[in-house]
Amino acid sequence: MTYPATPATTPTRYPDRMHRDADTVHAVLDEALFCHLSFVVDGRPTILPTLHVRVGDTLYVHGSTGSRPMLTGRGEGVPVSVAVTLLDGLVFAKAQFHHSANYRSVVAHGIAVPVTDEDTRRTVLAALVDKIAAGRAADSRPPTRQELAATGVLALPLTDVGAKVRTGGANDDEADLGLPYWSGVLPLRTTSGEPEPVDPATVLPPYLHDWRGAAERSPWYVAAPMAGRLVRLEPLSTAHVDDLYGASRDPEVWRHLPGRRPETREDMAHDVAAALRAQAAGTRVTWAQVDRATGRAVGMTSYYDIAPGSRRVEIGYTWLGRAAWRTGINTEAKLMLLTRAFDELGAVRVSLRTDSGNDRSQRAIERLGMKRDGVLRNYVMRADGTPRDRVVYSMTDVEWPDAAKRLRDLLR
Repeated sequence: MTYPATPATTPTRYPDRMHRDADTVHAVLDEALFCHLSFVVDGRPTILPTLHVRVGDTLYVHGSTGSRPMLTGRGEGVPVSVAVTLLDGLVFAKAQFHHSANYRSVVAHGIAVPVTDEDTRRTVLAALVDKIAAGRAADSRPPTRQELAATGVLALPLTDVGAKVRTGGANDDEADLGLPYWSGVLPLRTTSGEPEPVDPATVLPPYLHDWRGAAERSPWYVAAPMAGRLVRLEPLSTAHVDDLYGASRDPEVWRHLPGRRPETREDMAHDVAAALRAQAAGTRVTWAQVDRATGRAVGMTSYYDIAPGSRRVEIGYTWLGRAAWRTGINTEAKLMLLTRAFDELGAVRVSLRTDSGNDRSQRAIERLGMKRDGVLRNYVMRADGTPRDRVVYSMTDVEWPDAAKRLRDLLR
């Protein structure tokens, strides 16, 4: 995905350093540990350093409910600009005029709106804690209702946004190349010191061993956006709740699924929040399946049982609204998930499970080229309390090339 050029994100100097692709923008936002939030109060410009986290295509900014931006943003929101900068190196040139810095920066503009939904705020705050150190949210006490009420979160959709990047060495003038002064780059990076525990007797958690922050987050745990001819896989966000609720109304969608059917929009919001919490904890990576013909989310799908060390992953937590059945959306979505697993992540095994009574699902999985491994008897309970057998299928990296060709031919 590429963000459009706007007056606010069109540079007047060094346009070649401008990047509008979502991968670059998201990577900078995810690696930066804090941002600067600017807004106007009583006609005067104000800027505050604060913490942020990106969930899908929305940037969330943390603050106190009594802070200026939270108070100013009540109602219809507050116009803001958010900036982050990662300093990668100091550039020494032979002439003082050409000294510079290597950097990656992002500036986003728009209307930031306070997040009032409690489940969403809990999800965002958990993601913020996990951004500091992956796994920390599950290894700490969640906020009480009183703490949650005192914590503000602003949501800024990433629409008017762009990145600027400078790399390389000194831009010395040719006339200066013979001067005896040293020129080059002094690389910079954020490193951690030795952890200082309150209680020296406690065991250091694994996420603090050789801490390197979000810059080292494994791609296995990233919901990278993907697009095909029929369907887009977008990182799941709370913006998908209304579409997903509309797509989930047919009871037949849930007949073979272990979870209960969401009866209300609030139920769907709860399910989305749970998926995002699982993603923040590193146990699940979830996408919304978006029908390209309508632009609406018509289902969800995930990676789980993620094991980078063993190079395996499972595709699951998948459902698709009945209107999207037999449209090719499911096949194309699975093709993209398999392609990412095998070709980008280097997986050697991808697995799928389905209800032993769901013949339609089993036939669809077999059409993907997956082999039946066996049956897990009484493995989980259905929503009605009856035990459920699960049929396990898998594909290996050796089988993948032939399966990929067959699937692409099928979609044509």
